[in-house]
Amino acid sequence: MSAPAPTILIVEDEATIREVVRRYLERDGFAVREAADGYAALDEVSADPPDLVVLDLMLPGVDGLTLTRQFREKFHVPIIILTARGETSDRIRGLDLGADDYMAKPFSPQELVSRVKAVLRRAGEAASLSAAQSQQVEHGDLRLDPAARAVTVAGAGVTLTVKEFELLWFFARHPRQVFSRSQLLDRVWGHDFAGDPATVTVHIRRLREKVERDPSAPRRLLTVWGVGYKFEP
Repeated sequence: MSAPAPTILIVEDEATIREVVRRYLERDGFAVREAADGYAALDEVSADPPDLVVLDLMLPGVDGLTLTRQFREKFHVPIIILTARGETSDRIRGLDLGADDYMAKPFSPQELVSRVKAVLRRAGEAASLSAAQSQQVEHGDLRLDPAARAVTVAGAGVTLTVKEFELLWFFARHPRQVFSRSQLLDRVWGHDFAGDPATVTVHIRRLREKVERDPSAPRRLLTVWGVGYKFEP
């Protein structure tokens, strides 16, 4: 018996865009649901979380940034945000809130399908960590449990997004090694990720806020000026 098709929720107030994206996704075998505003999107995800959300940031009712934050607080569903071309601040804010990828309008529907496949593939790989990687890792009072995808600092649980956990897990398994942003994009996001290297900076900042005692003076996730970042155990 074959596995059910992944379900994609398109959250977009422009009916024409929803229709085009739906046709391209269905052509590639995805099951598609739609929501035309923020309130409908909340209802859809709360009732039955999809495998991925394609989320426009400019929505009536509840805006896309608010939805991204609320989805991240309650669910682990991957999110690809759609932003108006040139709206860099919204894009960075969306990534800061936990979005996995972004596309600027106008966009190629076929490229969006490719991004959907890539994000789902990375999410699946992250959920299927090999046995060699499945043992807990401890560095001082920081503990990572990949089987449960759980992180504790001094015994207190820390809530991370999927990509935040993957980035911290990668660092914890390569202590004291320096990685450039391009290397981290390749090793954590995947070589087919077409996003901005600033994505790494955003995730590092979020991780510092969650695992460092003083994010303004980090002791674990360190910047190596002119090179990149490293993890000090």
